Amino acid sequence: MKNYLNFESDIKSLELELEKLKDPFNQEGLTEVDTNKISSMQSAIDSKLSEVYSNLNAWQTVLVARHEDRPKSNFFIDNLFEDFIPLSGDRLYGEDKSVLTGFAKIDGNSVLVIGQEKGDDLESRIDRNFGMMRPEGYRKTIRLMKLADKFNIPIISFIDTPGAYPGVGAEERGQAEAIAKSIECCMELKVPTLAIVIGEGGSGGAIALASSSKVLMLQNAIYSVISPEGCATILWRDPMKTLEAAKAMKLTAKDLLDLKIIDEIIDEPTGGAHRDRDLILDNVKNSILDNLQSFSSMSREEIFDDRKKKFLSIGRSYGFINKPTNTTNLSINQNFIDKLKNKIFRDKKILFGFISIFLLLTVYFLYS
Repeated sequence: MKNYLNFESDIKSLELELEKLKDPFNQEGLTEVDTNKISSMQSAIDSKLSEVYSNLNAWQTVLVARHEDRPKSNFFIDNLFEDFIPLSGDRLYGEDKSVLTGFAKIDGNSVLVIGQEKGDDLESRIDRNFGMMRPEGYRKTIRLMKLADKFNIPIISFIDTPGAYPGVGAEERGQAEAIAKSIECCMELKVPTLAIVIGEGGSGGAIALASSSKVLMLQNAIYSVISPEGCATILWRDPMKTLEAAKAMKLTAKDLLDLKIIDEIIDEPTGGAHRDRDLILDNVKNSILDNLQSFSSMSREEIFDDRKKKFLSIGRSYGFINKPTNTTNLSINQNFIDKLKNKIFRDKKILFGFISIFLLLTVYFLYS
């Protein structure tokens, strides 16, 4: 049974009519299939899908990204890669089932595959914690990313999470630190890294794995610092402002490509990735292979420098810095006094000297 979104009511009606036309028996039990009517109805459905999906607003895109029939990481791993060897555990606490990890091959090339997995039904969603990773999940990916880097193996990550798990246990085990360490690890790698946002890319839970050489997004995926519902509640104290929040947040693939937050949009079938899984598999595979090929002539240092320059350039053309071409100097602009204070407090000998002089002068003025 197909699941429809609230703005797909017309599409649902047409598809129900199509199913009736395909029924080999009419009400009297006689065989009656009109192929011309079926063809005409299919054309009407295709036309309506194209009309609706070419004019999606930001909130409707959020709904498509969260569609329960949308292909998940497990689907892409099973169908895009050969010889997948799953690896588990962070070697510190335990296993996190919300993220799939392992080495595999794609078109004969060895890769490390990471996939945030939401699950396909209620039981698997509970088991996968709805794709919300815990600290042990991030530490598991860090362990394997460092291993891949050691053996010069590219890394492919599938991003699909509403955010990192905010539970008490996760916080007690260092959730924020684990996310920060994951981002740091991603930025220090000297192998090609691809992150593909296939559904939701929610907050630090997503960017912990998406700090990659190339960030790709499916056409109807979303990528944002917070959910539209959360944004509306915080900014307006009104959950009814969700539509306005979604629009203001610039969370769609088109908006993020314009802002140069992402590097490429992968086209989806009309009506969403769930309507033609074979086509979305082909599109994702071609994109992965093309992007991996773009790094084939680059050295490890060049790959590292390319990623560094990419992230340093984000936002610089929007007024955050006057000269966006200068990405080599990361030092903070300081005046003479600030520099002198920093030098004094960093160098213990200088600091001891200043304290000694201060004490001598104090004694001199007290007893003179």
